[in-house]
Amino acid sequence: MHKYSISMRLLHWLSALLVVGLFAVGLWMRNLGYYDPLYQVLPFWHKSVGFLLLFLILVRLFVRGVTRQPGHLSTHKTWERILARATHWVLYGLMFGLFISGYLVATADNRPANFFGWFDIPVLMTAFENQEDIAGLIHEYCAWSLIGLSVLHAAAAIKHHWLDKDVTLKRML
Repeated sequence: MHKYSISMRLLHWLSALLVVGLFAVGLWMRNLGYYDPLYQVLPFWHKSVGFLLLFLILVRLFVRGVTRQPGHLSTHKTWERILARATHWVLYGLMFGLFISGYLVATADNRPANFFGWFDIPVLMTAFENQEDIAGLIHEYCAWSLIGLSVLHAAAAIKHHWLDKDVTLKRML
């Protein structure tokens, strides 16, 4: 059984953990009132961890490009291979949709976004009308789509493990 490299496995599971955590915090933030003590704290952490996830995904794409990835199993059907490849690229696309829209929300007031209080991420474009609302809506749709597709991705891995009894899931563990 050819497994994914340890770096790919760590980046996969760390990314998954951060995606779920950011989604949960994002849902929580939507219900905070202006006078809630977490009203300023949670968005700061959400943005910083979001930028960290962007960095991890860029590293993951780099590692994916320079390391040998295990091929599909011979038991995988053609439609499963096509669907798996498409799903992975759509997951990446949704994450980049989240990164871009999140950045546009964070910089809608023409102020740089801050990364854990260490440095500022500059505003790269002048704000457009209703930027925060439009980007926020895109961010929300991408987040729900990413979570939905991630659930299907996990269900497919479980299907391979329990029903097909193949090593698809074990290669990422």
